[in-house]
Amino acid sequence: MKIRGIKRGKTIELLEPMDSIPDGAEILVDLEPSSTKGAEVKKSLTDEEKLKRLNQLFGVWKDQPGLIL
Repeated sequence: MKIRGIKRGKTIELLEPMDSIPDGAEILVDLEPSSTKGAEVKKSLTDEEKLKRLNQLFGVWKDQPGLIL
């Protein structure tokens, strides 16, 4: 049985009724992200990628005459 749902923190809100399974029944869940728009899976950045992004951000302020160091 496949049912669509939305993950919100540690809760999955089901988008369809599940009348065939009684309340309190133990279930096994196999998760896979949907291919719908808005459901973007983000990968973790490596330490090198994080440092590169930080350097780009801090570089924006480089050579600003009003910046007091």
